[in-house]
Amino acid sequence: MITSPDPAAVRATLADFPDPESGRPLADMGQIVAVDASADAIRVTVGLTTHSAVLWKQVRGRIEERLRTRFPQVAAIDVSVVEHARAPGKLGQIGLEAKSVIAVGSGKGGVGKSTIAVSLAIGLARAGSRVGLLDADVYGPSVPHLLGLSGRPQIDQGKIVPMLAACGPHSMPVMSMGFLVPPGEAVVWRGPMLHGAISQMLRDTLWGPLDYLVIDMPPGTGDIALTLSQVLPLTGAVVVCTPQDVALLDATKAIAMFRKVNIPLLGMVENMSFFVCPDTQKRYDIFGTGGAKRTAKELDIPFLGEVPIQIPIREHGDAGQTAANYDDPASRPYLEAICERLVGHLAATNAAAPPLPSLPVL
Repeated sequence: MITSPDPAAVRATLADFPDPESGRPLADMGQIVAVDASADAIRVTVGLTTHSAVLWKQVRGRIEERLRTRFPQVAAIDVSVVEHARAPGKLGQIGLEAKSVIAVGSGKGGVGKSTIAVSLAIGLARAGSRVGLLDADVYGPSVPHLLGLSGRPQIDQGKIVPMLAACGPHSMPVMSMGFLVPPGEAVVWRGPMLHGAISQMLRDTLWGPLDYLVIDMPPGTGDIALTLSQVLPLTGAVVVCTPQDVALLDATKAIAMFRKVNIPLLGMVENMSFFVCPDTQKRYDIFGTGGAKRTAKELDIPFLGEVPIQIPIREHGDAGQTAANYDDPASRPYLEAICERLVGHLAATNAAAPPLPSLPVL
């Protein structure tokens, strides 16, 4: 039986479609904004939050597919997305205004963890999400260099004004110990001082309302993860590694550390996966191949994707222009896929067990 495409039938068809951020039905959250339906055409406007901005195109396609399945006789179906405002709540002891807090860690140094953390933050921001980036790698802060930022943050009424990186529709606030310590000077601190420094950067920085706070962790299994688990409810962690066995052994230890302090694992990223010679287009698996994907499957962790060795990625990072990787057709697909899979995993988790709703913006 072919259902007539009147507005009520269209709304009923989409009523239980989940909002990617909250996991709750669009109809229950007031996100089916407008419906216009006739025998010839269906036009729907839905509201989605900037938290799921990287998935807007994907969600729009899924809604169109559902409508075409239900109303196959309709020639023209158009779905548009507008922003649905929803403010973040305050998290943890420090009252951070953020919807998701994502730690990016690794079992050892030298695997490109900071490059992936910065790229993830840039990708989410370019898509339209409100993103902050905290460089918690106190001993080796490289985020300022990767973003081409320098100088010392200003203080406004006892609060730290973060540096701003231009990417996407929103400027991205960035905070790092690299802004506070002179270049070349070593930070020699014990655990309590690290705890205080990280807590202060989280608590006293004027982040503003965020969809995501991405935290670039120190490599290894130090006590920064314990500090974060104590002061802030983390959404989860992303672990970066390279394909070779020694890196995977260390990555497995990092995964065990996150699990020990009850931080969920959101996925693994394999960096330096392979190299394609620009002259011959021949692929070389310099550090092996597929190790992170196998490990993720064995440990029941989502595999978010791989990033090959590419000279432009290194050149852009050295020049403080990491955002330029998203303008490079060779590297952009790999980086965008990681962002989409990460947010898609969060959306699937929310759909399976919706979190408590946030309050709408008044």
